[in-house]
Amino acid sequence: MSCPICEKRKGARFCPAKGETICAVCCGTGREVTIDCAPDCPHLLAAHRYEDEHPRALPADTPLLDVNLPSDVIHTHQQLMAALAFTIAKFCAAQASATDSDVLAGIQALAETYKTLRSGIYYEKPPDAHLPRELYAALTVFISEVKQQQAERSNTSAIKDSDIFSLLVFLYRMGLRRTNGRPRSRRYIEFCAANSPKRQN
Repeated sequence: MSCPICEKRKGARFCPAKGETICAVCCGTGREVTIDCAPDCPHLLAAHRYEDEHPRALPADTPLLDVNLPSDVIHTHQQLMAALAFTIAKFCAAQASATDSDVLAGIQALAETYKTLRSGIYYEKPPDAHLPRELYAALTVFISEVKQQQAERSNTSAIKDSDIFSLLVFLYRMGLRRTNGRPRSRRYIEFCAANSPKRQN
């Protein structure tokens, strides 16, 4: 049987996403690019293990890489960091077509908004694409709720916008390290879901 994708080479690997046996070349080139791979596909998992052993280098002009993060901000706000990751995972669970690139675009845009807030200027520019814009809105609502809850507790100091900016930059950088850059990759989304407090309970 020839590969149903290229119709040239012999099928050698069963593709759970296609429900057919495809060739190794089409598996490698189409994986998370033109194929919505099943997360438990053994060939996908093997590729991810290889990627973990050979991390990709990020271009020098990658946004937000030049930001110096305070050494203690992540430790001080671990609970909020986990809650932000859970908000991302919850959003993506309801949006099956969401990819790592959608998540990164949403986080980056919100981080850029908080970057302007640090200088006392409010300039908001949500992403143009639908899913990143929806995630941007979901995170904005969540952060507003956190601030409101803190305001209602007289013994709780309100989190600073500069700290929120640092957390968003950290989440963005973590996503860059977790994803493999393929258009349909969901590695970072799966990481957020696996490490969500609600998932662990």
